[in-house]
Amino acid sequence: MSKRVVVTGLGLICALGENTEQCWNAAVNGVTGIAPVKSVNADGCYANLGAEVAAHNKELSEEDYDRSSLLCIKAAGEALKDSGYEITPENSDRIGVIIGNCVGGAVSIDEYYTANKNGGGKNTDVLKMPAAALANNVAFHYGLNGTTANIVNACAAGTISLAYATDLIRSGKADAFVAGGSDSFSSLAFAGFHALHALAPNSCSPFNLSNGITLGEGAGVLIIEDYEHAKARGAKIYCEVLGSGVSSDAHHITAPDPEGKGQMLAITRAIVNSGLNASNIDYINAHGTGTAKNDEAEFLSLHTLFDDNNHLSVSSTKSMTGHCLGAAGSIEAVFTVKAVCEGIVPPTIGYTEENLETLKEKAGNIDFVPNVKREKEIKYAASNSFAFGGNNASIIFAKEPRDIPDRANMERIFVTGLGELIGKPQVEISSDNYKEFGIKMAFYRKLDRFSQLQLISGMRALKDADVAITDENAGDIGIVVGTADGPLTEVYNFQKTVCENGTAAGSAFSFPNTVYNAAGGYFSIFAGIKGYNVTNANSVQAGLQSLCYAADVIRNGDENIMIATGTDENTEVTGYLYDTLGLMSKDMLGEGSVSVVLESEASVEKRGAKKYAELIGWATAHKAVPFGKLGGSENALKTAIENACKNAGISVSDIDLVCGAANGVAEVDELENRVYSELFGDIPTVRVKSECGEARAAASAEQAAYAAKELSAGKYNYALAAAFGVGGQYSAVVLKKV
Repeated sequence: MSKRVVVTGLGLICALGENTEQCWNAAVNGVTGIAPVKSVNADGCYANLGAEVAAHNKELSEEDYDRSSLLCIKAAGEALKDSGYEITPENSDRIGVIIGNCVGGAVSIDEYYTANKNGGGKNTDVLKMPAAALANNVAFHYGLNGTTANIVNACAAGTISLAYATDLIRSGKADAFVAGGSDSFSSLAFAGFHALHALAPNSCSPFNLSNGITLGEGAGVLIIEDYEHAKARGAKIYCEVLGSGVSSDAHHITAPDPEGKGQMLAITRAIVNSGLNASNIDYINAHGTGTAKNDEAEFLSLHTLFDDNNHLSVSSTKSMTGHCLGAAGSIEAVFTVKAVCEGIVPPTIGYTEENLETLKEKAGNIDFVPNVKREKEIKYAASNSFAFGGNNASIIFAKEPRDIPDRANMERIFVTGLGELIGKPQVEISSDNYKEFGIKMAFYRKLDRFSQLQLISGMRALKDADVAITDENAGDIGIVVGTADGPLTEVYNFQKTVCENGTAAGSAFSFPNTVYNAAGGYFSIFAGIKGYNVTNANSVQAGLQSLCYAADVIRNGDENIMIATGTDENTEVTGYLYDTLGLMSKDMLGEGSVSVVLESEASVEKRGAKKYAELIGWATAHKAVPFGKLGGSENALKTAIENACKNAGISVSDIDLVCGAANGVAEVDELENRVYSELFGDIPTVRVKSECGEARAAASAEQAAYAAKELSAGKYNYALAAAFGVGGQYSAVVLKKV
C-alpha cells in the first residue's frame, strides 16, 4: 500500500467570507459573492461584475506584501491553526509551502507603475511583482523551512499544488505541506478577459447560460500531511487524499480541446491512481467556468466517463465565488473536502425554471445540483481544474482509507538530450531557429520572447534525444518549466497599457502571454506533448529545481520521459527592474532557455537512446528569509547538497566536479564560497554564469547541462550542480558518468 496522506487543516478566504465556515455556509445555501467591482475601474467595459474579498481584514491592510501573498497568508494562518500543527525549530524543515498562482503580483505591478508614472513609488515594490515571492512570503511569515514551490499553471495551479505536495509526502521528502493557491482581483486579469470577450455581462452561469466567466479572488489552503505523522501528534483528520492526474491538451493556448481528451486523461489518471473506477465517484466539484467552449468540453468529458455512474453529483461553486484563477482549484478543494466530511453537495446557482428544463436534456444521469444543495453520503469526491495552456488536473479525496497502487518507479534515470539557448546580454533568435523545426510564422508570431526561448530549447532537446512524439507516446512525455521571472516583460507592458489607456484597452493578442505557463503550453501544443505539464516560478534556482521535480514525476511513475527546463528572458523591462532593485546591474544579466531530457531506464533501453549521464541524486532545501535576500540561509545550501549526495548513495567527498551558481554579486559569491570550501575543499568549481551572465533559471539548468556534457566526455565520475533562489531556496543534483 502506498503511504497514506491526509488533510488536517483548512483555510479559506473569498468573496463568500473570511474563513472556511463562512464560505462553506454561504456556498451550501446558494449565496453569491458576485457584485459590481470596486477595485478595478470598469468604465467603458461591457461587464462590471466580480467576486471580490471585503478589504477590511487587518491582515490585508499590511504593506509588506502583494495582495496575493496577503490573501494566502490569511488562509494559511487559518489552516495551520485548524490543524493544530505546532511549528518548532526542530520540525520546521519538514513542513513546506507549495502555492498555486496565475499572474503573480499583478496588483503590485499596477500600483508600482501608477505610482511611478506620478513620480512616486518605492523601488522595493518590485519585489512584490514576481509569482516567485508568494510561497516564500508565506514560509517566512510562519517560519516554515521545508520545500517551497510556486505552481503557476493558471487556473489549474491550485490543484497541481495539492497533487505535488501529496507526491512529495509519499516519497518521504516532507511530513506536511501548506498547499493551495491564491490570486487577487486585478486590472490585468479583468482587462485581459475583457479583451478576449470572455467575461459574462451578468453573473456567470456554469453549465447553464454559459456566456462567460466572472472573475473572483481569494485563497484556499489545505494542510496536507503524512497520516502516521498526523496520528502521532493527535491531529484531527478531515479525509484522505488519494490520487491525482495531470495532463496537457496540446491543442490551443486559451481554448480547451473540444473533444475533452486532455481533461479525460487527467481525470482517468486520478481515478486509476486512487485505485478506483469511474462508478465509485460520488461527487465532482467541476471546473465549470461558464464559458461556452469550456462548459461544452466538460459536459462531453463528464458524460463520456461517467454516464454509467447513476449516483454522481456535479456542481460548480464558481457560480458563487467567481473564477479565482490560480486559487480556484484549492478553494474548490476545500469545498470538496467539506462536502465529503459533511455529506452535502453545494449547488450550482442561477437556474430559472426554463433553464431547468434545458438542463434535463443535457444532464442525462448526472445530477448537476441546480440551485439547492444535495444531502448525500460522499465516499469519494474529485475536484477538477482545466486551464489556459491546455493544462488539466484532477485530485480525489476519500472519506475513509483505501489501498491505492504503489506506482513508484525505482528505475535509473538518465540525461538523454540537451537543448541550450543561453547567452549575455541576449541570445539571437532568427528565422533559422524556427525553420529548423518547421515552426510556421503564423504560430511563432503568437509567442512572446519568453515562449520563443522555451520552444526553441525544448525542440532542440527533443531532437538531441531523438524523441519522436506520436499519438501512442504523447501522454507518456511531460514538461516541467522553471522560471524566476516568467513573462514579466509581457505582464509589465500589458499593465502599462491598461494603466495609461483604461481597462477596456487591454490587448487580446498579448494577454494569453501574460500567464506564466504560456511558454510550456505553446511548447506542448507545437510538440504534441500530452503528459504532465507544470511551470514552477521559484526564483533563480527554478531551472535546477525543474530537474528535481521532473525526476520526482518519473520516480512517481507518472511519465517515462520528462523535459526539464529553465527559462528567463532579458529585455529592457527586465534590466530596468533589476537595476531599480539594486540587486545587480543590468549589465550582469543574461537570458536563455536550457532544456534537459530525463528518461527512465526502460524507456532508454527500448529506444536505444544515448546517455549523457545518470541522474542519481536530487534534493531541494529552504531556509525562510525575506524574499530578495540570502543572508542567513547558507545552511540550506549545505543541506540541499548533503541530501542530494545521500539520495545518490555517495558521500560528498566522492564529488569531483562542482558547477556553482556564483554570479558576481558579493552576497551570493561569498555564501557559496563558504559552503563549498567547507564541503569540497579544492575540488574544481565551474561558474557557468561567467559566460552566460545571470540568466536566472536558464543558468541554473545550464549548470546541470554543463555537468552532463563533462561527464559524457569522461573527464569526471560524479558532478554536482547547486543553485540558489532569493529568499533562501536551494536545489542540488548529482550526476554520474555512464
